[in-house]
Amino acid sequence: MGYTLHMRYLGIDFGSKRVGVALSDESGTLAFPYSVLPNDKTLLSAVEQIVKEQKVKLVVMGESKDFAGKDNLIAKDAEEFRKALEKCTHKKVEYEPEFLTSVQAGRRHGRRQEESRGTGQRARDRKPNDMLDASAAAIILQSYLDRNRQTKV
Repeated sequence: MGYTLHMRYLGIDFGSKRVGVALSDESGTLAFPYSVLPNDKTLLSAVEQIVKEQKVKLVVMGESKDFAGKDNLIAKDAEEFRKALEKCTHKKVEYEPEFLTSVQAGRRHGRRQEESRGTGQRARDRKPNDMLDASAAAIILQSYLDRNRQTKV
């Protein structure tokens, strides 16, 4: 009888106003949208609580780069959050490229590209419980899981 290693991962789509969170299944194979948190003074403790409750072994955060591979406007804040999260959870936080994940998530939710992020009239009309950012986090996490599964095979 073989031993199966159970490893749950947490995915984060870091945004200036909202942070999408996703979790993997216990086998570390599939990613699922989990929640959307406000990016405020409670964010770090909220993510730390999820890491503890869900027994997360590794955190994967979308890497904030533009199409040219340069840090985008939120990269500095994201890096500060990553460092603080590693310190308080004692878990490694790895970056995963996040090109167009919000656009992909918007398509899964039936939105056009211009409606997919926090700009314009549609964003102001959006319900606070919208899981778009959590879906983007799930896409980031699934990309990481798929890439790492391929390198281990």
